[in-house]
Amino acid sequence: MMGVCGFPDSNLDVTMDTSLHLLLIVMYLQYAVGPSSSCVKIFPDSDQPIAAEVGKEFSATCHLLEGSRYTTDDIEWLFENKSVPKQNYVKINETAVSVTVNISSNMNGWLKCRAAKESLSYEPSCLYGISLITGYPPLVPKNLTCIAVQEDKNISPKLKCSWDPGTRDPLLDTTYTLYAQLCSESEKHLTVIESFSTISKDRLASSCTVDLRTYPYHMDLRVWVEVNNMLGSEHSDKLLRDSSYFAKPSPPFDVRVLSEINFSTSLMVTWKPPLDPNVMELSCIIRYCQAGFSVWTEVPEDLMHSHTESFRLQSLHPYTDYVVQMQCIHIKHESYWSDWSANATERTAEAKPASSPDLWRIIQLTTHNRNITLIWTAPVQANGKILRYDLEISQDHEIFERRVVRLNELEHIRSHQTYSMDLPPGKVATIEITATNSAGVSPKATLFIPRTDKELPGVQDVSWSVNDGQLQVKWLPPPPGGPLVSQYLLEWMKIPLREFQSDTHWQRVSPHVNRTTLTGDFKPFQRYNISVFPIYSYRFRHSNTTHRYIEAGRPVTTAAYIQQGSPLEGPTSKVTKSKKTSAELTWEEIPLDSQRGFITGYTIFYKTGNIEKFLPVKAHLRSSVLTDLTSESEYVVHVMVSTVAGSKNGSDFNFKTAKYGIGVLSVGDGEVELIVVVVCFSFLFFAVFIIMFCLRKREVIKELLWPHVPDPNDSSIAHWSPDFSVKTDLPKEDVSVVEVDVFDRKSLFEEDKAVLPLKKDKYLSEEHSSGIGGSSCMSSPRHSVSDSDEGDSGQTTASIVQYSAVVASGYKGQTPNHQTPVFARSESTQPLLDCEEHTEHLQEGNGQSRNSYFRRGRGLELAECEEPNGSSLTFCPAEEQMSPIVEDLPTSTSCYMPQQSGYRPQ
Repeated sequence: MMGVCGFPDSNLDVTMDTSLHLLLIVMYLQYAVGPSSSCVKIFPDSDQPIAAEVGKEFSATCHLLEGSRYTTDDIEWLFENKSVPKQNYVKINETAVSVTVNISSNMNGWLKCRAAKESLSYEPSCLYGISLITGYPPLVPKNLTCIAVQEDKNISPKLKCSWDPGTRDPLLDTTYTLYAQLCSESEKHLTVIESFSTISKDRLASSCTVDLRTYPYHMDLRVWVEVNNMLGSEHSDKLLRDSSYFAKPSPPFDVRVLSEINFSTSLMVTWKPPLDPNVMELSCIIRYCQAGFSVWTEVPEDLMHSHTESFRLQSLHPYTDYVVQMQCIHIKHESYWSDWSANATERTAEAKPASSPDLWRIIQLTTHNRNITLIWTAPVQANGKILRYDLEISQDHEIFERRVVRLNELEHIRSHQTYSMDLPPGKVATIEITATNSAGVSPKATLFIPRTDKELPGVQDVSWSVNDGQLQVKWLPPPPGGPLVSQYLLEWMKIPLREFQSDTHWQRVSPHVNRTTLTGDFKPFQRYNISVFPIYSYRFRHSNTTHRYIEAGRPVTTAAYIQQGSPLEGPTSKVTKSKKTSAELTWEEIPLDSQRGFITGYTIFYKTGNIEKFLPVKAHLRSSVLTDLTSESEYVVHVMVSTVAGSKNGSDFNFKTAKYGIGVLSVGDGEVELIVVVVCFSFLFFAVFIIMFCLRKREVIKELLWPHVPDPNDSSIAHWSPDFSVKTDLPKEDVSVVEVDVFDRKSLFEEDKAVLPLKKDKYLSEEHSSGIGGSSCMSSPRHSVSDSDEGDSGQTTASIVQYSAVVASGYKGQTPNHQTPVFARSESTQPLLDCEEHTEHLQEGNGQSRNSYFRRGRGLELAECEEPNGSSLTFCPAEEQMSPIVEDLPTSTSCYMPQQSGYRPQ
């Protein structure tokens, strides 16, 4: 745009008049660009914005007009008031300077040329500018297509065309023009009869519709599209086709499907053409499929004629719903295919069932019988509505029961039919079943149930996996060497089992495969028990009749999930035994409905104060012992259950550890038991030690408890006599009891002074010595009279004990009534026994003692204390309370007998 003159400091009055507005615009342009009599000019020049292609270089030249006072050194290029670098300048001559810049998408604005002298500030500068707009040239439209659809019974005259404009935004105003020409083609050239066009000003227009006013049947039509902007123009390829090429007819009208009685494998299809054959001759095709399936079967086009309006579909399944659709096209395939017609559904007629019912059994063992639930489904090829099932049950090859199961409308809805029976373990059963519809009876299905002790082998292993949301099962065949497998049966049911017949499903597969995908409606987070049965088929001949039996082998079962989730609830736990430093924790397994997956393990969390610990537990355990606890402490515990998809915590509960004490000592876990064991073993060891010690020291203990007491009967005094040798053996029976009395001299003299005279040689007389021997009547015969000098002074010799013995001269068994006994006396240092010292304890009953250590001889008897006639020496004091020890008292015997040989010193 060329500018006009103007002054920066001018003040203008603005009015509402139109001429004043125009004047104001002119004055603004003069101020912005420069005076009309400017001394410079830019080429190229235009009063409209100049288009520049993005990504390319743009060049402009600034010329000094004639008479200008400036030189080329005074020229400066500006873009949007910013100076363009000098290196982009090119001096053409003394009056022209060009500039070259790279265009980018944001370079929309004014490119200016200014001439000015810096030294002459009073000289006004010269300024001239052009407006730039950036963008891209249009792209060639591609893939031009045009279509005219059918409206009512004719093709619409509105031709809609579409193309691909490309993805680049031109950034400039772009115009798309759609051209359509009706042509008449001769041998040499094409004549245009009529032209039609329409315009779209969208930058990236991709479609446009041109109105032909009337659709030109049987004529040629040429169509193309052009695109223009400031940087260029392009057009698409031109389509020259018969007008039918652009037409799209409607699908056939009134499509119907009819079934025919007694034709169970065919359907009749009828329709009406969408266009009059005189206008456009069409060819139609048919496709069909079973209801609920998405696999279509098309009838070959060469089987259908253009003028026909009906067709019979054949080789269909009886009593099956079929969906039929149709579409049409120009007979020469020079038009578009019509859309498919709406679905027309019809069911084929019934036929006799072509397959047997699918029979299966579920066996539950009871105390005495097997409870068998027969479960079956309708034949896969039922070919009609099943009216009844005929069931025949045989036990041990004899018909046991026949039953007809008739179905009502409600039972038709159910997929399973069941029948229960009891079978003893020792019997075999054969079940046969047929299905009947209005057209006939199905083949027979047979199932054999053997005795419990004849179970056929099962598969070796079963595993499962989830692939694309489907449950896949894999197994290993039975071991080789067994009967042939005719097929495999896969049974699955929901766990826990709520409704027996509706939750049990099965699927049969070929014996040549070892894996399959189950086709059931599996729910996520639901556990299923999957069992694989090998099915054996064999023939059995009974009563000249060959029977074909189907028997199942031993099942192998595994649990599976189509999708696992985190448990819905956690375990409820409790403490069954709390001790000082440990506690036993138990919990119950959460219900299967709440598990939603396989439990991988448990984790016990227990906390006291700010100290929290955890203990992992394996999945099969329901209890654990917490150790290293603090005594008399309050603990908060909960159990977390985990699956592969997540975890769930159980509720918290509290418990307190115990503290047991013995005195001031605390006894913890196991300490009481340990103490009891140690004490018991210590006591046992001590008892064994005491017993062993007593056995080893039994002689010492015997001596301490039962000391040895000398037997006077075996003493040497019992065998000694003054007249005989000491070694003379005398019968023990002849030893009489001798009472030993020790008297001090004083008392002896006082009592017996009249009868016992003293000798001058300080020895006692014979009568005195003899009195000692007759001291059996004395109460305390403990003192002996010594023949020493000190004996005269009245000293008592308690250390010397005198023993005396009276020995009979007769033989054993003789009674020495008239023979004078021999009396012997002996002195010994052996102390008397306690029983002799305390004679008062030896009296019993009538004064006789039974514990005497001395026995009198059978020939010697002590008489009661009495004075003999003619004797003056008798020692029998009346005050003595001690009675002599008497065994057999004679009738008359003197207490004292004189010695024959007198006293002899020892």
